[in-house]
Amino acid sequence: MDRQQHEGMPEQNPCLRCGACCVGWRASFYWAEGDDAVEGGVPARLTVRVDIFRRAMRRRRNRHCVALQGTPGLRVACAIYERRPSVCRNFQTAWAEGPAGARCHEARTRLGLPPFYHPP
Repeated sequence: MDRQQHEGMPEQNPCLRCGACCVGWRASFYWAEGDDAVEGGVPARLTVRVDIFRRAMRRRRNRHCVALQGTPGLRVACAIYERRPSVCRNFQTAWAEGPAGARCHEARTRLGLPPFYHPP
């Protein structure tokens, strides 16, 4: 087993089939995370201004984050994974201990997907 499996992550990352967080939640973050403020930041062209301090990822008509590729619940990927905002980097998966994964469960429920459970 690799290190990630020992840390409570399922053998195959179920996030690669899910994407519910990218559909269920608006990804808003501090404006200075954009690539117009810091090299290698979130592509500003993919964001909208929320207020003087925050931006959010643009959303498609189907409410998906503009960076989400694929079909939620089947196979997904983030087009800007290495440059994704802190809110996405810090999102807790359902197998996180305690209530940290509750938002993941909620997003999956909204999409009609079954909940994830911590592996044995």
